[in-house]
Amino acid sequence: MNGSTTTPESTEERELAGAIQKLTAFALHQGLIDSLDVDDARNRLLDLYGVKEPAEGELPSAEELPDSPVPLLEPLLDAAAAQGLVPDDTLTYRDLFDARIMGLFMPRPSETNRRFRELTAEGGVARATDWFYKLNIDSNYIRMDRIKKNGYWKHRTPDGELEITVNLSKPEKDPREIALLKSLPQSHYPKCLLCKENVGYAGRPDHPARQNLRILPLTLQGEDWFFQYSPYVYYNEHSIVFCGEHIPMKISLATFSRLLDFVEQFPHYFIGSNADLPIVGGSILNHDHFQAGRHVFPMETAPVTEWREYGKHPEVSLGIVQWPMSVLRLRSSNRQAMLDAASAILADWRGYSDPAADIFSFSEKDGARVEHNTITPIARFKDNGAYELDLVLRNNRTSDEHPDGIFHPHKELHHIKKENIGLIEVMGLAVLPGRLQDELSRISDILTGKTPYDEAAIADADHPLNKHADWISTLVDRYGTDGSEQAVSLLLQADVGDIFYAVLQDAGVYKSDEEGRAAFERFLARFVKA
Repeated sequence: MNGSTTTPESTEERELAGAIQKLTAFALHQGLIDSLDVDDARNRLLDLYGVKEPAEGELPSAEELPDSPVPLLEPLLDAAAAQGLVPDDTLTYRDLFDARIMGLFMPRPSETNRRFRELTAEGGVARATDWFYKLNIDSNYIRMDRIKKNGYWKHRTPDGELEITVNLSKPEKDPREIALLKSLPQSHYPKCLLCKENVGYAGRPDHPARQNLRILPLTLQGEDWFFQYSPYVYYNEHSIVFCGEHIPMKISLATFSRLLDFVEQFPHYFIGSNADLPIVGGSILNHDHFQAGRHVFPMETAPVTEWREYGKHPEVSLGIVQWPMSVLRLRSSNRQAMLDAASAILADWRGYSDPAADIFSFSEKDGARVEHNTITPIARFKDNGAYELDLVLRNNRTSDEHPDGIFHPHKELHHIKKENIGLIEVMGLAVLPGRLQDELSRISDILTGKTPYDEAAIADADHPLNKHADWISTLVDRYGTDGSEQAVSLLLQADVGDIFYAVLQDAGVYKSDEEGRAAFERFLARFVKA
C-alpha cells in the first residue's frame, strides 16, 4: 500500500484503529501521557498510518491491557510492514519503527527533567529514579521482553558467589540485515551511541532509533554530564552516565572526583568506570562514560582480608579484597583524604613494575613508550556516610604465549568467554555470549544420551561444537552420557561458573597463590602506615 490511506470501512482499518486505541490507552494508564494528551497522541498515530478516524467507544481500562507495550506494538508493526512504512519486515526495521511509535507518547526532554527534579524534591532521588526507570520500561526503550530471556544463575566459589548470565537480549541479525549493513555508507552522526545527540534520533539500520530515549542532565565537577538507562539492562537499573562532550576515556583524579560527585547525588546507586586502555577496557573507549545502577554485585560483599591505615591520611582505611582479581578497597568519611589516597595509588600504579610478578608498566613499540597499567574504579556511598572506592589494578600487556593479553582470559577459556573483562565482569557478573544457549543445549543432549557422542565429528572445524571439543571430552569422561536433564543442567552451570572464575583469575595481575599475595603486599606496603 506504500503508506496510502486505508478505506474507512475496511476490516484492516478497523483493526488498526483498535490497535491504536489500545496503545494510546496503555500510554495513558502507565503515565506516559496525561488525559489532555490523549487526542493529540492518538491523532499522531492515525496520521502515521493514514487512518481517517479513531476506533469508536471509550479507551480500554488498565485491567483490559497487558503490563507491557510489546503485545500492543506487534499488530502495529505488522501493519507498518504491510503498508510499506518500513523498507523490509526485518527485526532491525521493526525496532526502528517501534521506537518511532513510542516516541509519539514521550514527554519532551525538558519535561522529563522537570518531573525528575520535582519528584526528587518531593520524595528523594530514589523515588525519582523509580519513576524514570518505569518510564524507560513502559516506553519500550528498555526491552524487558528480551531481557527476560537471558539465562541467569549463581555460582559458589572460594571467593563468594558469582552471577552468570547468558545474554540473549541483543538479537542476532539475519543474513539480509548483515548484507545491508555491509553496503551502507559510513555515517558520522551521532558520533557514537553515547552522544547526547542520540535523543530523538530516528536511527538507521546500523544505528538504533532513539525517539523513546530520554536523558537527564547532571553536573559532575562543574561539567555537563548526562544520565540514562541502558536499553539492555544487565542488572537492576543499569545506568550509563556519560560526558556531554565526545572525548576519550581517561582514568584520573578527575574521574574519582566525578564518581564521588555522583554517589553524593545518587547515594542508592553504585558507579564505576571501565579501564581506559585496550584489552582491559570496555567496548567504547572514545567517549568518556561510567556505568551505575541499583545492584549489589558479588565483589561488593567480598571481605577485606585485613584493614590498614593509609600512611598520609590515617582516616582512610584500605586493604586487599578477597577476590580473584586484584582489588584495593578504600573507605573513609573524609572525601578529600579519600581522593588524595586514590589519586596517589593511581599515579604510583601507572609507573609501577615488579619483574618478579611479571608486571611491567611500560614497553617500547616502534620507538614509542606504551603504557600498560591502569585501574578500574568503583564508588559507593555507604549508609554510615562513608565513601567507598574499589580500585581494581589492571595491566594490558601481551606476549607470544598470550597474544590477546597476559591478564585476559587465556585461550583455553575462549570457548566460554574471550571478550574483554570490563567493569561488570570485574564485579562478578558474567555476561556470556548468546551463542552459548544453543551450544549448552547441544552439549546437554550428549551428556543425557539424547545425541550420541561423536568425538571425531566434533573435532571437525565446521562442527558447531568444535570450540568446545576438549571441554566436552572432559565432561564425558567425568560425568558419562546417561545423566538426567536436571542433573546435567546443574553440572553444566557449575562448570561454566568454574570457567568464569578462572577467567577472573586470569585477569588478576596478582594471583591468589603465596607468591601473588606476597607481590600484592609489596605494592600495598608503599601506602600503608608502617
